[in-house]
Amino acid sequence: MKLCFATNNAHKVTEVQQLLGDTFDIISLQDIGCTEELPETQPTLEGNARQKAEFVYQHYQVNCFADDTGLEIAALNGKPGVDSAHYAGPERNSQHNMQKVLDQLQGANNCQAQFRTIIALILEGKSYTFEGKVTGSITQKRSGQQGFGYDPIFIPEGYQQSFAEMSLEEKNQISHRGRAVQQLVHFLNNYKVQHG
Repeated sequence: MKLCFATNNAHKVTEVQQLLGDTFDIISLQDIGCTEELPETQPTLEGNARQKAEFVYQHYQVNCFADDTGLEIAALNGKPGVDSAHYAGPERNSQHNMQKVLDQLQGANNCQAQFRTIIALILEGKSYTFEGKVTGSITQKRSGQQGFGYDPIFIPEGYQQSFAEMSLEEKNQISHRGRAVQQLVHFLNNYKVQHG
């Protein structure tokens, strides 16, 4: 079964294909010829994920899923949240985003945070959503070269390493996206059994 992952982030496609294995063939927006910017105008992660998936399904008639992920920091009242990708400006620069978070947390006692991913799936015209989250804390300085986004400053609960210091396999076992994708995989496998 072919499924379009509505993202232009090659890192995400690799992560998800690894989790899905051979049962499903993940195709990208490039593969279906979608070059326009997907709409993300909703005030919530759920709304954005659904909006992107619906856009692709309506315009390209292909089963697809989209995700939206937010880093929610307690001391910043849940920010950057839905604005995580462009927290420091519209150019979506991860280094600037991380620096803004580190600057805002200077002197903060509570560095608790969570990553939350919502996946919206549109399959044969029906809509489904899945949520994954992981709690942890924000570090004082960046460490690690793996991953992307805020990975170098996020340490998941129970670990000493940041996401950016972990291998893809390690991160996928515990990450917010990994958890949401595992729910998606479980659903898709059941769907395949029921519908062939």
